[in-house]
Amino acid sequence: MDKQFIEDMVSEVRSDYETRAAERRQFESQWQLNANFVIGNQYCRIGVRGEVEDTEKDYYWQEREVFNHIATILETRLAKLSRVRPRMSVLPASGDDGDIKTAKASGKILESAYNKLKVDEVVGKATMWSELTGSAFYKVVWDKSGGRRVGADERGRAVYEGDVRIDVCPPYEILPDSLICQSVEECVSIIHAKAVSVEDVKRIWGKTVEPEETDVVSLSNISVIGGMGLAGAVAKIGRGRKKDRVMVIERYTRPTADKPDGELVIVAGKQLLHYGALPYFNGPDGERELPFIQQNSISRAGCFYGMSMVERAIPIQRAYNAVKNRKHEFLNRIAVGVLAVEDGSVDTDNLETEGLSPGKILVYRQGSNPPRLMSPGSVPADFTVEEQRLLDEFVDVSGISEIMRSSTVPASVTSGVAIQMLIEQDDTRISVTAENIRRAVKKLAQNMLRLYRQFASAPRLTRFVGEEGETELLCWSKSDISSDDIAFDTDNEINTTIAAKQSMMFDLLKAGLLYDEDGRLSDSMRYKILEVFGYGGWERTQNVKALHVSRADKENAALKEKPPEISEVDDHGLHVSEHVKFYLSHEFSELTARRPELNDVLMEHIREHKRLARAESEIKGE
Repeated sequence: MDKQFIEDMVSEVRSDYETRAAERRQFESQWQLNANFVIGNQYCRIGVRGEVEDTEKDYYWQEREVFNHIATILETRLAKLSRVRPRMSVLPASGDDGDIKTAKASGKILESAYNKLKVDEVVGKATMWSELTGSAFYKVVWDKSGGRRVGADERGRAVYEGDVRIDVCPPYEILPDSLICQSVEECVSIIHAKAVSVEDVKRIWGKTVEPEETDVVSLSNISVIGGMGLAGAVAKIGRGRKKDRVMVIERYTRPTADKPDGELVIVAGKQLLHYGALPYFNGPDGERELPFIQQNSISRAGCFYGMSMVERAIPIQRAYNAVKNRKHEFLNRIAVGVLAVEDGSVDTDNLETEGLSPGKILVYRQGSNPPRLMSPGSVPADFTVEEQRLLDEFVDVSGISEIMRSSTVPASVTSGVAIQMLIEQDDTRISVTAENIRRAVKKLAQNMLRLYRQFASAPRLTRFVGEEGETELLCWSKSDISSDDIAFDTDNEINTTIAAKQSMMFDLLKAGLLYDEDGRLSDSMRYKILEVFGYGGWERTQNVKALHVSRADKENAALKEKPPEISEVDDHGLHVSEHVKFYLSHEFSELTARRPELNDVLMEHIREHKRLARAESEIKGE
């Protein structure tokens, strides 16, 4: 690349970034306001310049206490949404035995990757951002320095097998090409801009850049005068300037007619760090796509960024603070009293300084009327009525009732079933957000499998827990991933409550659908029932049949390495069934095409199982 091309590209990308940032400023101001209200700095507003500004008291004696219901509502929503961790499986590309087997292997690969990459924690972090601002983004990329160390290069530097990396990007870092795009899929390009230290730029891209002043969201302390003249420090979130960093701008552009492979440009300062095609074949049909996944709390019609519950609750929180503070001011006047005095009869400066302290001697001018306390009246009932109305509005806006937020049950509700119904009503309100999380997690799983299929060329060893709790090892490579079609194994975790599961289990038991042909509950079924009721840890009964099937499957998988051995404890009938199934599979046909001798090995093994099964039958007959 010549110098002029580099300069033009740097200038174009930086100009594009500044344009998009200016268009998004209104949303950014709202996100900052949301964060301030959550941490308790609630006497602020968005000014005419788009910055979060503190508001002043109208009178010095005003109460300015904060009664933070937004924080508790947010914590409750996050706790409920933490239940949304869907279990998924990979559907086979066809009904062929080989595709079914690779689909199962892909499921195990995905399960192991989820645990290794701590996806549950990643989703929790993204959900925190989406609940606070309305949107969060996952950036799914391939990290060459991830995974196990496999050797060293000619310079002695460590070489790793590489692995998927999932970054959570707050909306502050993501800029679409148009704000009217409804999703990432509708965007032609997306910019990921993040303030990075110059040392990290040197380490990652190998280029030296000059630091520059960058706008970042920062936290500071401000002094606020509260009620009765009490001072306190309250955290404030706003824009700040950092001088030791540089803004790294990554612009991802999806494939077009002019650029069929898409485009990735990375700029920092006046340096072009990278220019090339989109690096990942992460689309549904193997095409190049943008590496971002969006998760909204509440989708906003005709807008790229979602809406947060916090944004909706701010006007109610302001009104609630005002009502509570005015009520307390009224109580202060009742408690302290209002003194009426004749002009010049007493030292008013002394009264204003000390007030009417207990035992105070009040001296007034001889011949004048003595000071008297005016009747302050009582606190109007309207305060209490308005306070309760605002609490009800919190419930309407957030979908979180008092029973879930404060763990208190209304006095009129005494039935356990009724209490559970109230909880389930809350769950229904929040299920829309839960479905948004499930869709994002599904896309996350698909992108992970697609990246493994693209980059995991060398064989890898994955450890996972089998169906019966045993630790198993799986050797795999990208050829073992034949499908990325993901299906949920469970319904929406928010909607599927413990009470609903228990009720369904009782219905199935009454209908007799859980009993075997002899009218008995098997050990495995008994364990599953206990698991549904939350007592699965009491007694772990192993399903012996499943263990025999698992052993036979392992023998099939190891057939190309060594002939299977027969144990005295084998269930010969089950082993015969599983080995015959494997013998008739397309996978075994391909295996014997390369190694014909394995046909005789497996057949001899099946014959031996049949002979031992007949011998056992004869013994039992005697």
